[in-house]
Amino acid sequence: MRFAAEDLLSALLEAVPRPTIQAPRDARGLYGLVDHLGELRYIGSTSSPDQTFYERIHQRHRTGSEGMSHYFSQMYNAGRMWRDRKDALTKADGDIAKALRNEFVVDHCRAVWLPLPDLADIGRLEAEVLALAPDHAIAWNRRRMQSYEEPADLVEATLYRLGWGAHELDAIERQRLRFLTSKACPVAATAPKTAPIRQTRVTPFPKGPFRFFALDVETANNDRGSICQIGVACVRPDNSIETWVTYVDPQVDRWVFTYLHGINARTVLGAPTFAEALAVLRDALSGATVYQHSGFDRSAVAAACGNNGLPIPPWDWRDSVHVARTAWPELRSNGGHGLARLKQYLGLMFDHHDAGEDARAAAEVVLHAEGAQPVRAQDPASHSLVESVSDETCKLIDATDDLAGVPEPAAAAMPLAPISHGRTGYHIGTTEITQGNIDNSHIYLRGFFEKFPADAIGGSNRASAASREIAVDWGGGTAVMTDLDGTKRFFRKRGWIREFFERHGVRAGDTVTVEEIAPYSYRVAPRRRSL
Repeated sequence: MRFAAEDLLSALLEAVPRPTIQAPRDARGLYGLVDHLGELRYIGSTSSPDQTFYERIHQRHRTGSEGMSHYFSQMYNAGRMWRDRKDALTKADGDIAKALRNEFVVDHCRAVWLPLPDLADIGRLEAEVLALAPDHAIAWNRRRMQSYEEPADLVEATLYRLGWGAHELDAIERQRLRFLTSKACPVAATAPKTAPIRQTRVTPFPKGPFRFFALDVETANNDRGSICQIGVACVRPDNSIETWVTYVDPQVDRWVFTYLHGINARTVLGAPTFAEALAVLRDALSGATVYQHSGFDRSAVAAACGNNGLPIPPWDWRDSVHVARTAWPELRSNGGHGLARLKQYLGLMFDHHDAGEDARAAAEVVLHAEGAQPVRAQDPASHSLVESVSDETCKLIDATDDLAGVPEPAAAAMPLAPISHGRTGYHIGTTEITQGNIDNSHIYLRGFFEKFPADAIGGSNRASAASREIAVDWGGGTAVMTDLDGTKRFFRKRGWIREFFERHGVRAGDTVTVEEIAPYSYRVAPRRRSL
């Protein structure tokens, strides 16, 4: 039997994550590990004919020794779950910390698996799948992602379930303090003697006060988290604009969009990582209004945070596309409100596909809409770092440019407000839920599929995903970003649907309505059949 790698990858990406203890004890094949945030982070395979999913996932990755290829143990070796397996003096406390970590994984982490016949060349298939996998799905492979900080609230939930007493609680508190000491004063002997010392310096952020900011990013490849450049335009009370720009080392092997922005692995050599750059931005932008031109930049920051195990900064995001649509409605049918069109219409001067230049352009759009005159500060960091790309170039990663005859993208590419905010929607269809929908976590959209935007409809697997995504507000507090499977005619991402059914008590025979609440934004809500 012939297995296509892209189909196997699609199956792993779309599988419903399950507790590790449910891993089959009589099957082997490909599997993935899912972190406490619900993100697939590692793809692997059973290593021998005698090893089952259960042994590899539940017994090795979950309970194995940290520092080895046991990724749950490695990635959550922090805080009260930390231990140094080589330190005999702290073994008693360390064993309790490890037991807590094992239970944490049971409570808050998941796995997916794809059984294959014993005669299949599992090792070869694993290599082919890894070659196609998006970076975020293999962030743990080969230790390309740092261990998480302790998810304190989730650890507390596990401790509540365990009901541990003072002896165990004191032990894990001592381990937490030892972990903090180990981070502050790492033992030199534990690091490879030949390991290079990373020398990075993040450009200092300008001193305020500022009225608002505009932020833009460039990415290395199709993974939105592969940020390789960040630009922030800082608008002062006198409307002068000072621009802060930094390259970012995304620590990826694939560079797809160099032809657009001119940035490659050599360009970012020695540049700060995303985590290092975010440490500067998190406080600088806290509590301030941050504009983006479309939803791409906000979603990229969120994806990069996910790739690095960092919390998403709670910035007050706004969209300069919305501002432009309100200020110049005549452009809706005359080239749209992308930066390329606004550059021509407003007489803006900037080099497209440079994060600093695009951020400043978004800020100038807001100022023009206010009726204010933008003032260019003398800022050596604001010059273009790459050559301008012609506006006629196909912009595969630029979500801001409107295409003639194509609906404009959603303003938000990040979590929307819950349904309770009461935004008025336009009803586009109703679908009846079957038992198959409930068992397999999907919702058929066949009766009104043509009402979704064509550029959000992709092929039959994740490898042939659409160029744009829609936001689905399902009442869970945050929206889901997904495209649509054009073959099966349902939402491609389905991890949220099981919780949607459970949250609303949906049963076979109930109906679900779909409303459009904004361009590329939809609300899904249940409507119980009358008895």
